[in-house]
Amino acid sequence: MKHEQRKPFPKDFLWGGSTSAYQVEGAWNEDGKGPSVIDMAKYPEGTTDFKVASDHYHRYKEDIALFAEMGFKAYRFSIAWTRIYPNGDGEVNRKGIEFYNNLINEIRKHGIEPIVTIYHFDLPFALQEKGGWSNRETIDAYENYCRTLFEHFGDRVKYWLTINEQNMMILHGEAIGTVDPNLKNPKKALYQQNHHMLVAQAKAMALCHQMLPDAKIGPAPNIVTIYPASSKPEDVLAANNYAAIRNWLYLDMAVYGRYNNIAWTYLEQKGYTPTILEGDMEILQNAKPDFIAFNYYTSQTVAASDGKEDVNHTGDQHITVGEPGVYKGASNPHLKKNEFGWEIDPVGFRTTLREIYDRYHLPLIVTENGLGAIDQLEEGDVINDTYRIEFLRNHIEQMQLAISDGVEVFGFCPWSAIDLVSTHQGISKRYGFIYVNRDEFDLKDLRRIRKQSFYWYKQVISSNGANLD
Repeated sequence: MKHEQRKPFPKDFLWGGSTSAYQVEGAWNEDGKGPSVIDMAKYPEGTTDFKVASDHYHRYKEDIALFAEMGFKAYRFSIAWTRIYPNGDGEVNRKGIEFYNNLINEIRKHGIEPIVTIYHFDLPFALQEKGGWSNRETIDAYENYCRTLFEHFGDRVKYWLTINEQNMMILHGEAIGTVDPNLKNPKKALYQQNHHMLVAQAKAMALCHQMLPDAKIGPAPNIVTIYPASSKPEDVLAANNYAAIRNWLYLDMAVYGRYNNIAWTYLEQKGYTPTILEGDMEILQNAKPDFIAFNYYTSQTVAASDGKEDVNHTGDQHITVGEPGVYKGASNPHLKKNEFGWEIDPVGFRTTLREIYDRYHLPLIVTENGLGAIDQLEEGDVINDTYRIEFLRNHIEQMQLAISDGVEVFGFCPWSAIDLVSTHQGISKRYGFIYVNRDEFDLKDLRRIRKQSFYWYKQVISSNGANLD
């Protein structure tokens, strides 16, 4: 659909950026913080750990001032569960409460809206040792953790995200570092964990509405449009299978409180169906999100599976795609790839926005979208990341077209506000508008340096998306 005139972005549109606690804060064991599963995981050879990261824990005032200089209307960040509860539950760590109180106050002092992710991959390791999400007690620990956040920060935080990319933890948890290596039947166990997370999320949404009637809360999965490799009916069916398993399983449950029928049939056929206790479905059906947050980097393409082929590697963000007899990954010949093998698909972003809104009719906010690249620091503190500008410009254009299509979008928070440690490629793979002067194993001075994209995004925000040049 072509528009003779595009609709402008809403006047109160939340332009911002995103980070996560374990990737940006550092100070991994300071001021009473306990270890998370990320802290205890193995790292790819040649990449740094998350112990110092971007040292945001000690430099947050400087960082927030830079976000304000860019003109951020919102900053989406996560709270480290183990800063609040070092062991996942039990006694509250007052130093953790103090840090996030100070951070939120600093954000608001600059007129920026805080958007808080409650849980972003970093489950307390103490809970993992008790079975993690396989143990139903983790649901109670998560609900208690949410209650503590709502009590201490709910007077200043209006927007809450329940769980970041739950679907990626289930589908690609080994790569993220969230899967317990001791699981005997990983797929079966993961879908049981998934059910427990869905129940925990529902409890969090209900609790938020009860405790903070003026706040808004929603899920934050990674959702992308799924293309069939051809118009062959079997390929279209495979794409339908994968969309249900990858996307709609999670959002159908969050919005409607029911399992997607195609995804449930898949679980039945594979022997992965979770144990559902009495009362679970009532909890799930009685919780309603106020909006949907989602992360988008690239679309995916799949073809029919004959049940015999190997899974297909389609770029590091999705690791491997395919399951014999269900679907198999395929490349899209119509898309360019970046240096890490991701297919770049701005139009797919517009399609994804339309698909989500058409299915659920809830306001949308984009909580991650960005380009990881090996940025070069040139003489005079110059970083010419024109490739990042091009990527974001093209996606913002397509987001505006989606708004012109009638999709309700109220915010855009690219990944990432500042350079941080990538889950797969360490600090070398950079996403931020702000360069952090460090290497994988040489911390240097951790100086903050504005990239070319910093100045470009500042212009985008000040024009409310009208000036993308």
